[in-house]
Amino acid sequence: MALAPSQFDNGTTNNPQYIRHYINQNAVGINTPTNLQQIGPPISQQNIGLLKMITTDKFYYTPEQLANCPPDEPIGYGAFGIVWSVTDPRTLQRVALKRMTNIFQNLASCKRTFREIQMLSCFQHDNVLGLHDILQPNDKKLFQEIHILTELMQSDLHKIIVSPQPLTTDHIKVFLYQTLRGMKYLHSANILHRDIKPGNLLINSNCVLKICDFGLARLWDYRDTETMTHEVVTQYYRAPELLMGAKRYTSAIDVWSIGCIFAEMLGRRILFQAQGPIDQLNMIIEMLGTPPTEGMMTACEGARNHVLRSPYRPSRPDRFYHISQNMTQDCVHLLSCMLEFDPSKRIDVETALHHPYLHDGRIRFHNSMCTCCHTGTNRERIYAKVLDPVHPSPLDPNWEKEISSLSMFELRDKLYTCVTQRSQRNGVPLTLNPLCPRYNEFMEQS
Repeated sequence: MALAPSQFDNGTTNNPQYIRHYINQNAVGINTPTNLQQIGPPISQQNIGLLKMITTDKFYYTPEQLANCPPDEPIGYGAFGIVWSVTDPRTLQRVALKRMTNIFQNLASCKRTFREIQMLSCFQHDNVLGLHDILQPNDKKLFQEIHILTELMQSDLHKIIVSPQPLTTDHIKVFLYQTLRGMKYLHSANILHRDIKPGNLLINSNCVLKICDFGLARLWDYRDTETMTHEVVTQYYRAPELLMGAKRYTSAIDVWSIGCIFAEMLGRRILFQAQGPIDQLNMIIEMLGTPPTEGMMTACEGARNHVLRSPYRPSRPDRFYHISQNMTQDCVHLLSCMLEFDPSKRIDVETALHHPYLHDGRIRFHNSMCTCCHTGTNRERIYAKVLDPVHPSPLDPNWEKEISSLSMFELRDKLYTCVTQRSQRNGVPLTLNPLCPRYNEFMEQS
């Protein structure tokens, strides 16, 4: 079932000789008699990694153990920060270190960062990337950026789709099931992701998928009448109501994005790849047909008039069969339900999870990949009572209004307090290691 590990290789190479040389040059007191006081910091802080412990009473690693750690290196770049693969010196586990810069460049950036930190802190789900830890910040006066640790994932769905790696029907089903499962958890917490795309679906070598990047996510309340920005979601995965300037939208926008990804996995190419938003809308109508007037209730007047003035396009459900040679009736039915033009008629994640097409994906995931089920002493699989859990305590949508009412200085104070408290939750706080040979490279990237 698992994809070939070589496809997830991020290109790291161990260099134990260099690590040993560095440690031998700097280590003090490795074999010091117990009656002598050790000189200098413990060896666990004398590593060449980007992370170091602030206090080291409980942790002590030998040069040999440190020598086995792969070198730290960048693995991803985004609009809101960079990501490196690093070693947690407390456990020697590989984790992802994200540097969030330009936080206080403007109020919108500050709000976005505060949202993301708060959301990541409350996630605990197989298919949603949660917060592993936060590095202890500098003095409050110097507080300008945040460094967070998350689970390290070897690849993402975009890399797999564009690679020569075979993507079987079994893979597609288990990836789609996990995406919907994670999205159900988010929607139950009153969270709209608003930027679902293959690059934001991380995958490890065991084919476990996690939704990541909550920089554009926000809390949602169907009772709220406040105008919402439609400048969200990468264009290729943007729902019709967003392309048509809707001032209010629902969790259906995330379902549309997942539908586009579903089609992309099947065809190994982007389904609606247009030059601009208008062309994007035209491509959607070309495939789905001209929507009825009631299907454009949330659209702005200009967009609605554009569609009505354009030549009428009949509905052609058979066009879905041209996406891939492996299209089946169940596959086409689920895809058409997800790519429904009218958001009020679009299938929701709960219903999609129970579609017959995903039956095999659910079985595969819970037979060997999930953490909610386990194998008994007689090797029989013991399944959890709830296979697709919701968030235990949905976030209060009023929290979004509270954020909007704060000034930049007030948000900065709240962020500093939040990050400081969270960094000390695991007992031994971490900070950046300026002795790391790649420290300057890490700090210069933005």
